[in-house]
Amino acid sequence: MNSQQSIHRVSHEIKRRKLQVLRVTDITPRMRRITLHGPELKGFISLGTDDHVKLLFATSPEEQAALENFTPGPNASDGPRPAMRDYTPRRYDAASGELDIDFVLHGDGPAATWAAQAQAGQFLYIAGPRGSMIVPDMFDSYLLIGDETALPAIGRRLEELAAHRRALVVVEIEDNAERQALESQAHVEVVWVVRGERDLLEVTRGLTLPEGSLYAWVATESALSRKVRRVLLDEFKLDEAAVKAAGYWRLEGSGEESSSR
Repeated sequence: MNSQQSIHRVSHEIKRRKLQVLRVTDITPRMRRITLHGPELKGFISLGTDDHVKLLFATSPEEQAALENFTPGPNASDGPRPAMRDYTPRRYDAASGELDIDFVLHGDGPAATWAAQAQAGQFLYIAGPRGSMIVPDMFDSYLLIGDETALPAIGRRLEELAAHRRALVVVEIEDNAERQALESQAHVEVVWVVRGERDLLEVTRGLTLPEGSLYAWVATESALSRKVRRVLLDEFKLDEAAVKAAGYWRLEGSGEESSSR
């Protein structure tokens, strides 16, 4: 089987870009979409629906000065380093020269703090993506499980699915006001799980999965993602090669680093 018929990774050259805020749109009370543009966006590449770029935030004058030349990666220079957070490119339109990034306004951290005050005309530095995980259109159905931080990748995946595919989507949200309209040509069923009312792990255990070959994708808090993955592998007996689980953030007090989004 060649790479066009299997899940494979493609690497990209890491480039730092200084972009300008074009507009700010509130999708829900806690989700804000910031549209970026600028000449340095030319040549931007994002081939995977769950790609991530590094957003760079200066917390001191020294870090702000370093941003002009700083690029993350193995060849990054020593000296002041800005705070960096991973975010999914929600939409990139090469024709209009626009890039959308969706932010969860959770009230803390450099990214959420910046997004809460962002206005048209401000600047944001980004770098990447470093690579893309390509999942060809080779599955009959898709199981997508996540929380608010995963919605940009989920929304992008659904928009790229063909009409003859099926998708079961399970999303944990803060409250019903955080429900988003998810567009797709495919046949999609969405299960919204309000945090504190139902348990995402137990909801997963009670799912009836779509028929046919299945690709499962999970992205939520790190420890929870690992538990969901085990349920899919041990209880549903899914093929490990077709299950991807990622930790998009870490719960404080878990013994791991805190949120990166």
